[in-house]
Amino acid sequence: MAREKNHPEVVAANQKRQPLDWHVLLAGFAGEKTAIEYGANRTIYRQGDPADSVFYIRRGKVKQAVTSKQGKEATVAILGTGDFFGERCLAGRPLRIGTATAITDCTLVKIEKALMARLLHEQHNISEIFVTHLLSRSLRYEADLIDQLFDSSEKCLARSLLLLAHFGKEGRSESVLPRVNQQHLAQMVGTARSRVSHFMKKFKKLGFVDYTGGGGLTVHSGLLRVVLHD
Repeated sequence: MAREKNHPEVVAANQKRQPLDWHVLLAGFAGEKTAIEYGANRTIYRQGDPADSVFYIRRGKVKQAVTSKQGKEATVAILGTGDFFGERCLAGRPLRIGTATAITDCTLVKIEKALMARLLHEQHNISEIFVTHLLSRSLRYEADLIDQLFDSSEKCLARSLLLLAHFGKEGRSESVLPRVNQQHLAQMVGTARSRVSHFMKKFKKLGFVDYTGGGGLTVHSGLLRVVLHD
């Protein structure tokens, strides 16, 4: 017998199939949360600032970077719509361990630490989805590290571009960034900028990527051949 659409099991199944709209979800809870607009290249927080909130990206791209005591900066990740960042405050870290910068114009939801902790404690469906999100990103970082250790720089760059383009989620080519910074890509891949420039020219010649007039970049499915090639 078919179940009614509002049956608990049907609702749960639909929630697993459909992406969760955190903005709508958060609007139903009282507490400290704020939607903030950040322009491109604006710093969201700096390394060493108090870690007192979690951020959710409603729109845009955000770069996470860490600076060593010697002043050398390394790009850790580039995050996009639907990602969280700054969640280490939930583990008791009093200070930010890195700097977050808006690469494009962004709309962020800032969720105070106390509210986020309460949501995770009281709403088990939220905590389950949030933990799944963190585990997925952790596995991605682990795969990135393995790539840097064992794979060629060319293959690492191809994989990073496919991830930035969210390839596979919608089955089509997608603009990565309005303006791609090759130095950021070099830091993510763990190679020199000149090597990234060389591979990008090669990818373009092969038709795997395409530069737009505004400085953006489109990634095509053919780039998968670089990742899958032994």
